[in-house]
Amino acid sequence: MLPSQNARSSSGRTAPQRQGKPLTFFGFVNTLAICCLVGGIGYLAFEAGKANLAASIYKDKMVRIAQDYEALRGTFNQAVQRTAVTELVAKGDTLTVRIRTTTGVVKEIATPFKPSSEIYVDFVVLDGRLWIRRVFDASTPPDQGVLIDPALADVEWAKRDPASPITVGKAVYRALGEGRWIVTVTGDGSLGLAKATGEAVLTAAPEVREYSTVESDTAKEAGAITAGDVWKWITR
Repeated sequence: MLPSQNARSSSGRTAPQRQGKPLTFFGFVNTLAICCLVGGIGYLAFEAGKANLAASIYKDKMVRIAQDYEALRGTFNQAVQRTAVTELVAKGDTLTVRIRTTTGVVKEIATPFKPSSEIYVDFVVLDGRLWIRRVFDASTPPDQGVLIDPALADVEWAKRDPASPITVGKAVYRALGEGRWIVTVTGDGSLGLAKATGEAVLTAAPEVREYSTVESDTAKEAGAITAGDVWKWITR
């Protein structure tokens, strides 16, 4: 071949451009595996964060429940004793038994006894409440005293009848001065009568939430956790 022809061939020929190596099947598999691995790690991290956040929600809920329970227990113990009470009212030569509830005085029962004499008061513990069963004086047999509640005339004591709500009874006696007298419980558990200095503040029984309701509310709150909630919890 002549030199001129070689020159033309060399000058007219375009040098081939280098192309990228096509993605092979194994390369695609590797890429897919890496994506799956990263996605799996992200999913596991999300689930771990979600579990920790749910545990935090349950912990906070249990703390609030414990605090509410302590407050409820104190209020309920007072409400059990004060939902309905019986009290003695001495005024001049008259002695009456008064039944009070949260709505006020619902009944007042007169007695023939003088407060200045030796007054006996028969109490029973009924459904967690101290209740005046009957009142009599030193010259009156107990069975002829003034019965406050006819249903308590014949008591089926719990020792004889396990289903009976009445667990114990006791009689106290003393002379009563002018004013209102209520049942008291001393530190050793004994019963007595004490003069009240003011009107009793009665508390209605508080509502007690069922555990299933609390658990359901907590489960709904934990089930509503989103990725944003997890991120906020991690970065807080």
